[in-house]
Amino acid sequence: MTRATAPLQRIAELVTRELGIMLPDTKLPVLQGRVERRMRELGLTDVSDYNKRLFDANAAHERLRLFDAVTTNKTDFFREPSHFARLRESVLPELRARAGRRAHAMECKVWCAGCSTGQEVYTLAMVLAEEAQAHSGFTYAILGTDVSTRVLDEARSATYDETLIEPVAPELRHKYLLRSKQRDQKLIRIVAPLRERVRFARLNFMDDHYALPRDFDVVFFRNVLIYFDRPTQQRVLTRICQHLRPGGHLFVGHSESLNALDLPLTACGDSLFQKHES
Repeated sequence: MTRATAPLQRIAELVTRELGIMLPDTKLPVLQGRVERRMRELGLTDVSDYNKRLFDANAAHERLRLFDAVTTNKTDFFREPSHFARLRESVLPELRARAGRRAHAMECKVWCAGCSTGQEVYTLAMVLAEEAQAHSGFTYAILGTDVSTRVLDEARSATYDETLIEPVAPELRHKYLLRSKQRDQKLIRIVAPLRERVRFARLNFMDDHYALPRDFDVVFFRNVLIYFDRPTQQRVLTRICQHLRPGGHLFVGHSESLNALDLPLTACGDSLFQKHES
């Protein structure tokens, strides 16, 4: 390790320790670019000076800002669309069947774990709102969590550039998206009835305990595992499964594998898993 990279390596170790995100040497140039962006905001030019601030005893706020800067927040409306088709065509009918004919109403509880700027959450809200319109008594609630306070603020605003809504079907755009009255801004906002069914909270997957309900029917945990090593994947998924009710479903990203992990899950295909009943 050169003298120049030692302070950056220390930051990489902090990110891995606190967030679980692997940052091998090949990722250091990306980390350096994001750290330097934050340094410019602070008026700093030497990474060693930034380290002094970051590792100060009162550095909690700056560490949050660093985590905002280094986390990857790729997301889209209807990303990996087959998952939403599977939710609509298979998982939700099974939930209704489990509720039974005697149930006058049922609430589907969904956790979007690693929600980024909220497009996945609001995609889920559209799918579930369609289900509620088609089946009397069906309601839903969605929790979105992320470690980045910045993306959570964006998610709560529910406001997006018009260029991002291309994956949303025209009939869903008409129902669930509002265009800005100031046409030059080219912004859309999610309608209030969907926003009211959603809440957001900060959560770090590396925490020993998740202060969340333990009866989620569905968890979307997609394209997050790829940033963790295998032991961290085991720990995080074990905790997530504790918050999934027996018979509940877990979606992971198409490129992610749960092979060799010891979890109370059965594969259902298409990156979909169901928690054991007992």
